[in-house]
Amino acid sequence: MSKTAESAQEIRHDWSRKEVQALFDLPMNDLMFQAQTVHRQNFDPNAVQLSTLLNIKTGACAEDCSYCSQSVVNDTSLKVEPLMDEETVMESAREAKKNGASRFCMGAAWRSPTPKGFERILEIISGVKTLGLETCATLGMLSNEQAHQLKEAGLDYYNHNLDTSAEYYDKVITTRTYQDRLDTLSFVRDAGMKVCCGGIVGMGEEQTDRVGLLLTLANLDHHPESVPMNLLVKIEGTPLADTEDLDIFEFIRCIAVARILMPRSMVRLSAGRQSLSDEAQAMCYLAGANSIFYGERLLTTDNPEADQDRMLFGRLGLHPMETEADAARESELAATDAGTHTQVNEQADEQQAVH
Repeated sequence: MSKTAESAQEIRHDWSRKEVQALFDLPMNDLMFQAQTVHRQNFDPNAVQLSTLLNIKTGACAEDCSYCSQSVVNDTSLKVEPLMDEETVMESAREAKKNGASRFCMGAAWRSPTPKGFERILEIISGVKTLGLETCATLGMLSNEQAHQLKEAGLDYYNHNLDTSAEYYDKVITTRTYQDRLDTLSFVRDAGMKVCCGGIVGMGEEQTDRVGLLLTLANLDHHPESVPMNLLVKIEGTPLADTEDLDIFEFIRCIAVARILMPRSMVRLSAGRQSLSDEAQAMCYLAGANSIFYGERLLTTDNPEADQDRMLFGRLGLHPMETEADAARESELAATDAGTHTQVNEQADEQQAVH
């Protein structure tokens, strides 16, 4: 990104509902053009950040989220599995890095972490961090103290979605409040971690609720560094299993509006990507999505296989995004090469002087 583009790009935290609604109301071509323009001012338009998500504890969650197979309230066929041991997680992280992922995300189905489980989580995070991957976790609600402990263990990102608008929230979840979610985000920020926060669309909400969700995210004091946009995956046994499908163009509008409102955030295609055609995914990238979960599973739902993603990337001319760690290593190597080159030249000059 050029300095000119950076200085021209205004970062706002004072959007009005009327302004956000006006973006949704734009003709599709105009909205896509505006989103792509913002995207190009802030990112390489052909680079996509790759993350892998591993469910390290499955099921038996005390929350009553209407979309989730892991809730004890919902009668699904999900097999409950305890917290994984560290070596199993490390093996998955090594495989993720080998397959091109730059960020490794770990999800545990808790309302909030148990004391014993939390101690093990801290050890796992420290281990994954040694592999040179960015680390991310979603563990439910956190206390201020827990957030600081995660930061000290090496956690880079914490995921805690708002899910939907404040107005529609109690239609989906009743076991925690919207303010509970905002409080956890505040603790994460105070601890110095980056925030991964987005929502789920297609849960029977109105467009005004999608406006409300993106408005809340865009008007946080700091925009989330990652904004996952999830399309509802309808799971048998959950209250939302028979919800009417959301128009795919409405989902793409959400991606485009998120890009415009939060210019420097990673906008991530998350759950529901399995149901998208290659053409729909291409439109999402054009709308400003520049991050995906990469691999066969996404918590408890299917995700496009890695080979399928690689083939689509090849067809679209996309490539994996370089991480800050990658850039630092390349810079260090370049400096080393330059130093070696200088040393060789100096030795040659000395030999020539002797002769």
